[in-house]
Amino acid sequence: MPTTHLLYLHGFRSSPLSTKARQVAAHVARVHPEVTWWCPQLPPSPRAAMDLVQQGIAAWPRDSMAVIGSSLGGFYATCVAQATGCRAAVLNPAVHPARDLARHIGDHAAWHDPSQRFFFAPAYVDELAALEPGPLRQPQQVMAVIAKGDEVLDWREMVARYPDSRILLLEGGDHALSGFEAQLPEVLAFLQLSR
Repeated sequence: MPTTHLLYLHGFRSSPLSTKARQVAAHVARVHPEVTWWCPQLPPSPRAAMDLVQQGIAAWPRDSMAVIGSSLGGFYATCVAQATGCRAAVLNPAVHPARDLARHIGDHAAWHDPSQRFFFAPAYVDELAALEPGPLRQPQQVMAVIAKGDEVLDWREMVARYPDSRILLLEGGDHALSGFEAQLPEVLAFLQLSR
C-alpha cells in the first residue's frame, strides 16, 4: 500500500531545519502533495519526545504510514516502527544512545539556531535506556542508510543493529550524510513513496 503519512524525526541538537529534513519535505511537497507530512521539533527529554510523536500519529493509518529518522531520530524511528509495524528508514541511526549521550549531559546550543539552548539532563539517559526497543520484530520493514565515514557513530555497530534489514552501506561519507539527495530516491522507493 502506498504511503499516505510520513513522519520525519531529527537527531540530537537538530531540528526540522536540518538539510535532510528539508530535502524530504521539499520532495514530498513537490511530488506527493497528497501525503500528510510531519516533522516535529522534538524536546530534549526522550520520554517527552516519544509522547509527542505517539500523540501526533495516534490517528494515522498503521498500514500506510512510514517514518524516517536520523541519528537519535533513527533510534526513535526504530521505536515507532516496533510499536506500529510501519516501514522505517533510519539514517546513521543511534544504536546505543543511552551510552553515547551520557557524555553530553549539560547545556547545548541547537545546530540550526545557536540562540536556542537546551539542557540535556541526567534523567534523560535513563529515559533513553527505558525506550530501548529490543530486537526488530519486522526487520524487513526497516532500511538503514549507513556511512562508513560517520565521525560520530560506529558504522559497524549500526550494521550489527539491523542484521536482517535492508542496508545501504556508503563508503566514506559523514554523520550528516552530506549528499543525501543521492540516496533519497532509494529511501523513498523503500517507503513506497517513489514516482
